[in-house]
Order: sequence, then structure tokens, then C-alpha cells
Amino acid sequence: MKRFSTLLAVLVAVVGLASPSLAADTIKLGVAGPHSGDLAPYGIPAMKAAQLVVKKINAAGGVLGMQVELLIQDDQCKPEIATNTATKLVTQGADVVLGHICSGATKAALGIYNDAKIPVMSPSATNPALTQSGNYPNFYRTIASDDMQAKLAVDFAIDKLGAKKVAVLHDKGDYGKGFAEFAKKFVDESPKAEVVLFEGVTPGAMDYSSIIQKVRREKADVLIFGGYHPEASKLVSQMKRKRMKIAFLSDDGVKDPTFVKVAGAAAEGAYMTGPRDLSSIPLNAAATAEFKAAYGGDPGAFFQEGYSAAMALLNAIEKAGSTDYAAVTKALQTQYVETPVGNIRFDSKGDAEGVGFSVYQVKDGKFVELK
Repeated sequence: MKRFSTLLAVLVAVVGLASPSLAADTIKLGVAGPHSGDLAPYGIPAMKAAQLVVKKINAAGGVLGMQVELLIQDDQCKPEIATNTATKLVTQGADVVLGHICSGATKAALGIYNDAKIPVMSPSATNPALTQSGNYPNFYRTIASDDMQAKLAVDFAIDKLGAKKVAVLHDKGDYGKGFAEFAKKFVDESPKAEVVLFEGVTPGAMDYSSIIQKVRREKADVLIFGGYHPEASKLVSQMKRKRMKIAFLSDDGVKDPTFVKVAGAAAEGAYMTGPRDLSSIPLNAAATAEFKAAYGGDPGAFFQEGYSAAMALLNAIEKAGSTDYAAVTKALQTQYVETPVGNIRFDSKGDAEGVGFSVYQVKDGKFVELK
């Protein structure tokens, strides 16, 4: 009996050594983002996307014959919370992570995941350095970077809106300031326009009248803002009260129904960049239909990108045949996967090939893509 027990222990050890990445009985998908607070409208759609993808995959037999388990953590888009979130997900044994949502929170958490050799994929963190610096080899995203959308915004401001004097504001965060710095760079490189004001605003402040007065004093004809909808809605509302007629142009952090809801009539006519409308892609339309059937209403910001990230991560594990970091990394960079944002794979830096931005305008309370 003792000999049998010893033999059994040896066999268990050998199996564990042979397949260390498949020792668990579930595949664990971490989901990190703001699920409470002002920026929850950016995190909840991606979380619900992950839930829909996992439900469908589990119903079809799971990944590598195992069910997928969701580990959901709320970081409120705050870097100091994101580090704790990342630590929790690592401790809980996450194999891959969908998140984070905001660039600052993502940057704060990535080192923790990198040390643990966990691939991370964001549907929305657009700060260029997250992929271009080479500091985060475990990071991927299903959205294009800020330098791409800042170039699109500046070209639109100059070529379509005829901007000569551009005011550039930001919310001082990694995402907003990064977008604004690229916008300033591209305006500075143009012989047709100049930056007449570059300044940060304080997030959460109730009154931006002093900075708006500076924009008026500099006679800017376009205001480009880098940041999120809470500050953007206050800016356009206060500009309207001061009867300023200049164009307001922002980023995908503002392209959310909450911006229109909060700003009301002041949002009308505002421009912002955002992921291309890919509703003509069959999987895109199907994912939207899934959301409406499960939750009602429209999905909201970054749902399609979140859905695509969940698909890409789980597909990579299936293709790799394990959750081994090197094998999953290779699969992400070599295996195409059909998603709601297109047939994608990731370059060596972590950016998805083929994704990009469009310019939208608020018309009759709706975001309309400008062709």
C-alpha cells in the first residue's frame, strides 16, 4: 500500500511538471476596469462583453476542454487602485487579463502582470508608450493608439474645419495629456495653423470659466481637448453659456453617450475621434444583438473592443494548447482571429493590425460618423 501511494505521488508530480500551465481545472480570465464611479460607463460594457463571450464559449465546451472562469475586479480607473487590482488577479491565478480601461491605470498595473508573465489586453488604453516603449511586452490592445487619433483630429481641424489658431487642453492624466501632446506636436508641424494655448485643467473641478476665458482671449477657432466625458461636458456647457462659437474636438474618451446625456444641448455639433464604425462586420452586428438581447439598449463605449479582446485572448490559449506565456504570446502574434473589430492579430509591439479611428459629430443627440 505504501509503495502504491508513493508511485501515485510520483505520477501526480510528473503530470504536474509536464503540464504546469494546465494544472487548474478552469481557464481564468481576469477582467479589470472601472465598474463604479464617474468612468464606469467605459468599464461596464467591456465587462459585459467578457461575460457574453465566456457564456457562449462555455456553452460550446470551453477552452481546451475546460470551462472559463471570470475574475472581475473594479479599479475605478485609478492607478493606485489598479495596482491592488492587478495583485488580486495575480493571486487569484488569472491566466490572461482583459483590461485595464484607462491608460494611467493600465500603466500602473502592467509591471505586476509582466512580473507574473500574464498577457494583458485592453480594449481602450490608447497611450502610445504602452506598446511603443517596449517596456510592456505582455501588453496588447484592440484599439489604435493616441498618436493615430491625434493626427486624425489635427488633420480634420486644419483641413476640414479650417483651423488657424488651436487651443489644446487636457486633464493632466496619462491618456488625456498624451493625446493633447501629440495634437500639439502635429499642429506645430503644420504650416497652416498654430497652437495658441496648451494647458491642463483640474479633473473634477466645477468651474472652468478661467481657462475658457483664456481660449477666448487667444482667439482660438478650434479647441482640442484630451480627456474624458466628465470634464468635456463641463467645458462645452460653459462654452455655450459664454456664447462661444468655436469648434470643440476631442478623443474617444469623450465619445460616450454619457457625454451627450450630461452636456445636453451643449454637446450638439461637438466633434470627437473614436473607433471606426464596424457595424457592417457580421460579428460586430451579432455581438451588438447579443448585448441587446441580454441587457437591452445599446452596448456603449468599448463594448466591441472588449468583446474582441476576450475572443482574442481565449483563442490564443486554444491555439497555443496551454496557458504557457510564451506559447500564448506566439499565438497572439501569429494567429488571426475573427472578431467584431475585424480579422486581427497583433504585431510585435502589441498593437492590433488593421484597427483605426474615424471622426464623429454629435447630431440630434447621436454620434454620427463623418466619411
